[in-house]
Amino acid sequence: MTGNYFLIILTAMLSLNIAGDHPTAKKENPIIYPVYDGEDLGVHYTAQKTSFRVWSPAAESVTLRIFNEGHGGEVLDVYQMEKDIKGTWLFELNGDWKNKYYTYQAKIGNKLMLEVPDPYAKAVGVNGDRGMIVDLSETNPPDWENADRPPLKSFADIVLWEIHVRDFSVHPSAGIQHKGKFLAFTEEGTRSPEGQKTGIDHLVELGITHIHLLPVFDFATIDESRLEKNQFNWGYDPKNFNVPEGSYSTDPYDGNVRISEFKQMVQALHKNGIRVIMDVVYNHMFDAGKSSFENLVPGYYFRMRPDGTFSDGSACGNETASEKPMMRKFMLESLKYWVQEYRIDGFRFDLMGLHDIETMNLIRKELHAIDSTIFLYGEGWTAADSPLPEKDRALKSHASRLNGVAVFSDDIRDGIRGPWWDNKGSGFMAGKKDLEESIKFGVVASTMHLQIDYKKVNYSTAPYAANPLQTITYVTCHDNPCLWDKIVNTCIGCSKTDKLDLQKFANAIVLTSQGVPLLHAGEELVRTKFNEHNSYNLPDSINQLVWHNKHLYYDVFDYYRKLIQLRKNHPAFRMPSTQMIQNHLQFFETDKSLLVGFQISGNANGDTWKEIIVFYNADSLDTEVELPEGEWVIVASKYSIEEKGSTVKGFNSLQRGKTTVPKRSILVLVDKESV
Repeated sequence: MTGNYFLIILTAMLSLNIAGDHPTAKKENPIIYPVYDGEDLGVHYTAQKTSFRVWSPAAESVTLRIFNEGHGGEVLDVYQMEKDIKGTWLFELNGDWKNKYYTYQAKIGNKLMLEVPDPYAKAVGVNGDRGMIVDLSETNPPDWENADRPPLKSFADIVLWEIHVRDFSVHPSAGIQHKGKFLAFTEEGTRSPEGQKTGIDHLVELGITHIHLLPVFDFATIDESRLEKNQFNWGYDPKNFNVPEGSYSTDPYDGNVRISEFKQMVQALHKNGIRVIMDVVYNHMFDAGKSSFENLVPGYYFRMRPDGTFSDGSACGNETASEKPMMRKFMLESLKYWVQEYRIDGFRFDLMGLHDIETMNLIRKELHAIDSTIFLYGEGWTAADSPLPEKDRALKSHASRLNGVAVFSDDIRDGIRGPWWDNKGSGFMAGKKDLEESIKFGVVASTMHLQIDYKKVNYSTAPYAANPLQTITYVTCHDNPCLWDKIVNTCIGCSKTDKLDLQKFANAIVLTSQGVPLLHAGEELVRTKFNEHNSYNLPDSINQLVWHNKHLYYDVFDYYRKLIQLRKNHPAFRMPSTQMIQNHLQFFETDKSLLVGFQISGNANGDTWKEIIVFYNADSLDTEVELPEGEWVIVASKYSIEEKGSTVKGFNSLQRGKTTVPKRSILVLVDKESV
């Protein structure tokens, strides 16, 4: 791509009711734009000079305004930018302009567009309406340059924990000072009133390797000037992609503060051995018509319908066009910026199916050239149809064409818990039959296995992952009901003990399956959202983690902790290749419904355990099963996880010939010689 001109044909223009009358619209003569291949778009500061370069090839003029403040106040200076190469406009300000704010305003045809910061803005004022000139080196915490990422030998070793910044710390029982802020993740030694570890200490105790942060770039729907109102949003409404969200900082008016505090958060997590994943939403913007993209190059960055309106594969009003060279360039440079400036360790792509496969593969290639341990995954679907041809979409079914990019498995998710769209729809965990093949498909992480009948898998008729590290294995995330709410609505007539068994059982399946496991924050605390499916803008009372629950349900927390440790200690549960799974993992043939069993043999993946047997019993009754020849030691059930052999509920003796799998439970056994 570098060094060449590309012809970009703008074939669809925006309609008046969406974003105004576009002065570039000439349907009979499509517009041809050059592609700028330089690496200096945006604002670049030194104490001697600040340079501004913006791509606006259709503009007749671009006005640069400088302000003392990020909101309100008088204009300090006004400059007319100079037209430069390949559709860009350039202006250089001599002297030190640090901490001043700026906007651009393009004139296109006879129309003055809205004042906006540029898409590449790296700092903004309150509510993100003006860009800011900053010295990024001054935002670095002490020892920032000397810090390393936590070690990671293989993507197979990852355990993800998905959290919203505000949910993490806002409840009083968190014992955290910086409630709802980036800095909450820097506070060590925090405890609940009952004395249980909270905050970052809880994450270390739990044993996760990566924290997945719901969107932390600057998003639109929180008014940063009114934070006393305790507003809430998940953040899937992008405004400025390269800037941290101001409401999570202690001062959203000073653009330096959010940058510095974000870096302090990453530094603290890294210090504690936890890597950081950003949830990124390049597939749409909150308000396309008011965006920097649209007001600098109308109709270019977004896909359009033939009638000139925004296409809407995101179901959020618009969708970006990743296949266009300048949008692809923007995504690549934005992601590399987060990796290099903020030390981000990976990205989860919202509605990744709206991005084209070529762009996603290029992203992987360029990010892995910086650091091969950066982990990439996304939602392999769209929210609605898109003009992007289906064959080009980064869909779940195309995972084998996505080199080194993982996809979420809705097959194992809904196989375990039941359909996402129906809170009362049962899954395997609550005793729904005929989902056993979906569970087996999840166990092998969506890869090819000869013992799976793909005609009986719930959503997929064929394997789609080239290897198990392309599958995110999970049962819940921020979307749809949390686990406890699903259990309450599907385990009808169950006692509270039965329901707590399912709280363990569901993620026990996840953590003993192949693939990369993801846990929704708070499932280890028996989190509830009071049956709310879509809590994206609901109050803290619905979304917050209630840390009191750790004391009330410590048994559940400790079970999750031990499951994670079991997975870490035994690489047989995290094999890195399809061939290895096929060679070492075999399912037991059974005529019993609600039962899945398999054996992992031959010290798989270098495990110290030679032979491992795993059963999942979703029945409401204990189930007797036959065992292979030999003597077997139970190391895990719903009652305990003891890697040297369980000693509770009558499981202290060796098992021969047959054993009983408790209702609504996993059972893991190991050959006697290995223990």
